[in-house]
Amino acid sequence: MTSLRNRIAGFMILAIVTVIALATLVAMQMMQRPLPETATIPVARQIAWNVRFAETDPQAAQGAGIAFADAPAAGLPQDRSTRRWTRVLGRQGMTHPLLVTTDPEGTTMRISVDLGDRWAILPLPDLRPPKGGWRIFGAWMALILTGATAVSLIAATRITGPLRILESAVDRIGRDGVLVPIPETGLPETQATARALNHLSSRLKSAMESRMRLVAAAGHDLRTPMTRMRLRAEFVEDDSEREKWLADLAELDGIADSAIRLVRDEVTRADARDLRLDRLVEDVTGELRALGYRVTLRSLAPATVVAEPLSLKRAVRNLVINAATHGQAARVSLAQGGGQAELVIEDEGPGIPEPLMERAFEPFFRVDEARRKALPGAGLGMAIARQIIDQLGGQVTLANMRPKGLRQRVVLPARG
Repeated sequence: MTSLRNRIAGFMILAIVTVIALATLVAMQMMQRPLPETATIPVARQIAWNVRFAETDPQAAQGAGIAFADAPAAGLPQDRSTRRWTRVLGRQGMTHPLLVTTDPEGTTMRISVDLGDRWAILPLPDLRPPKGGWRIFGAWMALILTGATAVSLIAATRITGPLRILESAVDRIGRDGVLVPIPETGLPETQATARALNHLSSRLKSAMESRMRLVAAAGHDLRTPMTRMRLRAEFVEDDSEREKWLADLAELDGIADSAIRLVRDEVTRADARDLRLDRLVEDVTGELRALGYRVTLRSLAPATVVAEPLSLKRAVRNLVINAATHGQAARVSLAQGGGQAELVIEDEGPGIPEPLMERAFEPFFRVDEARRKALPGAGLGMAIARQIIDQLGGQVTLANMRPKGLRQRVVLPARG
């Protein structure tokens, strides 16, 4: 009952069933009340006339169908009915003792009137409500509930149609962060909602492409002034000052290059092919060990994924370098199962505070800004890695280890 559709349907069902139940109960209560005298008086008059007829001319009364017996009619005594009919017939001037009985099944009622030397037995119309009223009421309410449920669900579905488009739009976001076009069909409200979402998606895609082009242009335009500054730095006479200038320019060049790579990976889609992930991981770890990084290779299960080699290699390299740089050492393992390849990279660092965990994938993000100068990099490695893995239909997550360390877990679709 958490969705709006189910809540609307539930409220409608409750309202319909409550109204009909109250109306039905009132009707049944009215039927169970004692019969008004206006309904019993005609029957009482007929009984009184038959009793007088039986007293004055027994033979003619017997021929007319009135039964006589030495005892009241057999059956179950009905004390409440006996008292009521005694009271009603007394108003007609009949003071004879009487008894109302029913057969064991309770379907036939008879009234036996004491004439002194015999009993006159007359049929009595049963004006009570039919038996099994609660069973009938239950079946009636079940029928109402079934109909109300069907009608309410149909109505709620049509009412919440546009809202369900909004709910499903989140699941239709492509790997590039743009909504997949939604068919503009159905009710006018549904069409209007789909049209608005498609327009929003188009504007969002245009804004993202414009941003990417702006970042790429800025990174490209930075290279020319940095080249001039590097040439001028060569003429600085103080060796230590010149080294500082060249180090700063190298850092700027790395930032510009990372920004251009980020944009290129965002707007381009290279040809993907079957790729042995275990061999790629082995190559990356070997290269990084040769460069002096502390990288340990644990276990490598054979795994084949569909990817572009250079892009996936860049993503894996960025993640391993992040662990070896910020976590002092990297431990890498690869497993496969259930149609997925799982790459796990663990380190020995302090980890990342939980509130900042998701921000670790933001461009230029640093957990500790004071260490920006102490550690190399532009702060784009994790952002680029996540972007590449998302484009491959995979997922990368971070989790702190105990007592220390950070675990980077990459899951990619694998071929059997």
